[in-house]
Amino acid sequence: QVQLVESGGGLVQAGGSLRLSCAASGRTSSTSAMGWFRQAPGKEREFVAGIAWSGGTQYYADGVRGRFTVSREYAKGTVYLQMESLKPEDTAVYSCAADFRSGSRPPIATMRRYDSWGQGTQVTVSS
Repeated sequence: QVQLVESGGGLVQAGGSLRLSCAASGRTSSTSAMGWFRQAPGKEREFVAGIAWSGGTQYYADGVRGRFTVSREYAKGTVYLQMESLKPEDTAVYSCAADFRSGSRPPIATMRRYDSWGQGTQVTVSS
């Protein structure tokens, strides 16, 4: 059974930085993509960033492009989200997700792409 464990959330002032990590354990040899989503209070979960596991192609939501960077450490089965120039509207619970299936897959920016989810980590940006 695969487990995803996030870390690195916390409280930061506007303009500050945080780095989130998500480590996958278990059956990770078939990873095809990993992504980050977030959910703010009263809002739906939304895509933040994702990465194709083998080639490393990165994908970003418009609101974070240029401020956030997604990366992976292939051998460790770990994905990172470096967040810079944080804004109060970035406040949310951030969850990582992983896709361990093969074949024709939905786009990386969609929730239906992923079959494993972490428990989430809170990111709070104060103004």
